[in-house]
Amino acid sequence: MPLHCMISRKEIIESLNSLQNITNKKNTTMAILANVLIETTQNGLILTGTDLEIGMRIHVPAQISGEGILTLPSKKLFEIVRESGTETITLEETGNNWVTISAGLSTYNLAGMGSDEFPEFPEFEDTSFTSFPSHVFLELIDKIIYSIANEQENIYSLNSVLFEKEIRDNTSYLKMISSDGHRLSIMEKEVSENLDGLILNPVTLIPKKGIQEWKKFCEGKDRIEVSFEKKQLVLRDSTSVMVIRLKNGEFPNYSAIIDSIRLNNCIEINRIPFLDSLKRINLFTEDNFHTIQINIQNDVMVLSSQSAELGNAKDEQVISYSGEPLVLGFNCRYFIETLQVMECEKLEAYINGNNNPCLLKSKDDQGFLSIIMPMQL
Repeated sequence: MPLHCMISRKEIIESLNSLQNITNKKNTTMAILANVLIETTQNGLILTGTDLEIGMRIHVPAQISGEGILTLPSKKLFEIVRESGTETITLEETGNNWVTISAGLSTYNLAGMGSDEFPEFPEFEDTSFTSFPSHVFLELIDKIIYSIANEQENIYSLNSVLFEKEIRDNTSYLKMISSDGHRLSIMEKEVSENLDGLILNPVTLIPKKGIQEWKKFCEGKDRIEVSFEKKQLVLRDSTSVMVIRLKNGEFPNYSAIIDSIRLNNCIEINRIPFLDSLKRINLFTEDNFHTIQINIQNDVMVLSSQSAELGNAKDEQVISYSGEPLVLGFNCRYFIETLQVMECEKLEAYINGNNNPCLLKSKDDQGFLSIIMPMQL
């Protein structure tokens, strides 16, 4: 019997929206990956999308008049549903993978593809999940996502986030670490859940796109269940399952980098005035490197930048510092992005000397730490 169903527009548009980043991957060699697999169940539809790195399966309530399975172009189906003004949408297969979509007074005929070539959804163990509040992962991800290396970077493992668990003094922590080779971000969160069932690889690397989709999966949810297997991460709630393929490789020894910075040469800086100053100074940096000079002496910090085409800028900030004078070169954008994810009023910056990395942290940003590597002036 051909597929025939009626579904709430609100229900299906939210589900199709969740699949768009997965099904709209460019330069794919398999045309069917741009489609969403639609199959009937007793009480609704199962929508599945995949790019072979990330797969997502969503159950959507629907009134089923005819059972079937096929695939439709994910983006076009989403656009049709988004632009329709009705409360319900009807899908009816008419033969040869064509589907008639009825939305109020509007009717669309959309060409699909058979389901035979659609990749199988990854299998996973059903007994190894641990439930967490969603906000735990949202906080972890927000603090480290900005410093993941771009896909074009040559260092394969830096396109990923290192995920770890740790137990210290009978307290459990989850931790995410990212680096693009020029900066390092670390965020850990204390959790009350028992982590014994959360089995990680010696090096557990989650690709950048997987982290982005993990964040989307958590938004609007109270809790999610998480399971790590040898080659994949599985996330689920009552209606959805997401499977993210893990990467292989090594990650920089971030603990050694932290240990190399002495925590005795401290500069106390008011975060918001410093951030505003950086944004002003960045107006006169070169586009590629955003290089600024920072001069620190006594309780004064002078930021300066110059552009061969535009001119130069200088800005002065009052700080608390009693160490030796410092003349430093940094990428201004790295400081801006770090300060934007922090929430403190006053931050602490630790620098051993000229041409040394800078470690940023604060008492009000518990679990967060950032290291920014210097630049040659």
